[in-house]
Amino acid sequence: MDVASSVVLPLAAGLVLAAVAGLRAFLPLAVLGLAGRMGWIGLGPDFTWLSSTPALLAFWSASVAELLGDKVPVVDHALDTVGSVLRPIAGALALAAVTTHAGPLWTTVLAIVVGGSAAGVVHLGKASARLGSSALSLGIANPLLSVVEDLASGGLAILAVLVPVLALVLLALLAFGAWRLVRRLASAAGGANATAVRPAGP
Repeated sequence: MDVASSVVLPLAAGLVLAAVAGLRAFLPLAVLGLAGRMGWIGLGPDFTWLSSTPALLAFWSASVAELLGDKVPVVDHALDTVGSVLRPIAGALALAAVTTHAGPLWTTVLAIVVGGSAAGVVHLGKASARLGSSALSLGIANPLLSVVEDLASGGLAILAVLVPVLALVLLALLAFGAWRLVRRLASAAGGANATAVRPAGP
């Protein structure tokens, strides 16, 4: 087995899935478990439970609930609050499941430092974008942002399994675009708040 198939591809897939967990905690685990069940991706010996029937039912049910709940005002913010804990854990789990070739020590380090951090950074960006959107549109635009996140997370999760390197390149491009969007929303929200609290002139 060459280095690309044993190291680079699993690492790329795990990194993308971890980042996706920052948007949707359960979707990457659901896709990963199904892919493992179908033999499309290799799961480490300690992570084959992800492809079990109970795990698949749990992850896919939780994914649907998260996708629907994220479209409901107030519920979406509650999910983001809970997600600040769940999403880094899901990201670490997704990366660990496909990088066990590195050995227990490095798998753990990669999972916590890289996987958890990737999910955490994406989650913070998502939460910031939602706050900016809420300030500018009074929450009206949040469901639309949620649909965009659904499409991005679903597409990237599938590509991570089928074409990991392409998924990683697309992730980098999307991350750059999202970073610029978050900056603009944060700047606009800051300007709107400053205008709202500015005392009226004589």
